[in-house]
Amino acid sequence: MTQLEAARIGRTTQAMRKIAKFESIDLKTLKEGIAKGRIVIPLNNRRLIPRVCGIGEGLRTKVNVNIGTSTDKPEIIDELKKLEIAIEYGADTVMDLSIGGNLKNILQQIIRHSTIPVGTVPVYEAAVSAKDKKGSILKMTIDDILQTINRQAQSGVDFFTIHCGITRSGINLLRKYKRVLGIVSRGGAILAAWMAYKNKENPMYEYFDEIVEIAKRFDITLSLGDALRPGSIIDATDAAQIQELQTLGKLAQRARERGVQVMIEGPGHVPLNQIKKNVQLEKKFCHRAPFYVLGPLVTDIAPGYDHIVAAIGGAQAASCGADFLCYVTPSEHLRHPTIDDVKEGLIASRIAAHAADLTKGLKNSLKWDRDISLARKQRNWKKQIALSLDPKKARLFRLSSRPRIADVCTMCGQYCSIKLAEKCLKNSQLS
Repeated sequence: MTQLEAARIGRTTQAMRKIAKFESIDLKTLKEGIAKGRIVIPLNNRRLIPRVCGIGEGLRTKVNVNIGTSTDKPEIIDELKKLEIAIEYGADTVMDLSIGGNLKNILQQIIRHSTIPVGTVPVYEAAVSAKDKKGSILKMTIDDILQTINRQAQSGVDFFTIHCGITRSGINLLRKYKRVLGIVSRGGAILAAWMAYKNKENPMYEYFDEIVEIAKRFDITLSLGDALRPGSIIDATDAAQIQELQTLGKLAQRARERGVQVMIEGPGHVPLNQIKKNVQLEKKFCHRAPFYVLGPLVTDIAPGYDHIVAAIGGAQAASCGADFLCYVTPSEHLRHPTIDDVKEGLIASRIAAHAADLTKGLKNSLKWDRDISLARKQRNWKKQIALSLDPKKARLFRLSSRPRIADVCTMCGQYCSIKLAEKCLKNSQLS
């Protein structure tokens, strides 16, 4: 029985209990959200992990970290270090996007070492395997794809990105309206190339029901991927993107009817003034399924700082109702991310998620800000640092510039505004 099926009959699972306690949400409310498809719990029924999470309405905005090898960087050692950093600094989930090296071994090691849910994009392994065994990704078959999905499911993957919404008609819309950047999704590009070569429809669209059956067997959450997401703000919210979103909404309903949990992936590169509309369209077309946004990046001009660009868009998207942020690193568009890039990207996205949760009125989020503000008022540096998002960095900054007066910082010194105001309010009466 899947989490969705359990919720529909009112059954409480161990994962639901953990999430309700962590989120300070009533169990009945949580189960209602799961039963309606507005909340998902990505957790393979073959896995037991300490940090399960719920994604969706009424819950804290979650953050995903992408790791994985590339053809230029096929070694796993750094990816395991990135996983360690992701867990240490509060990622809610991690995705293995490996395309270089021994993919099966890499995934097995990531699953073995991860204490948080793990996701993958199965078409990557299917395509790489076809290249290795048959000489070309274009010789990949639907059997290759289904076998890969089944094998990864058996290994313990908790959620899959499935690019099932890109269709031949969607590709024709790209040609008709001439995007600045056609397809920037790696999985989408693989499938589009396959479709053009075979002159056939997307196999993940045609065989979606078979994919759903595998997902149900292992209670894997399907993250329906936006293969036609805009890769430039110039292309945002165009006809191809919207058609794909509508297709994903229909497929999401089919999966839910069979008891499979679903979330929807979203753009991409979107200017600030279109983010709210994008969230509203997803909630409308996809029946309020959890929305997993890749950024969104609100401008294209800041390579090297795209973690900041994505944090701006992520905060806006989540405040408008998006439920799940995929982090972006400073090296996005430039190189394979380093371990430091992963940390910087994760911290930026967690700031965005928390900022949005404040606008959602989540009590735990508001309490966190109140507690650190009180510690700041009291000039309790130890507590203020402990409550910070990155205590190690906060402590390092504090120790690197010691004030002459112990209870202030070197920015204001003896003219500390908090101390001056405190004395003023305590010792004088204004008429």
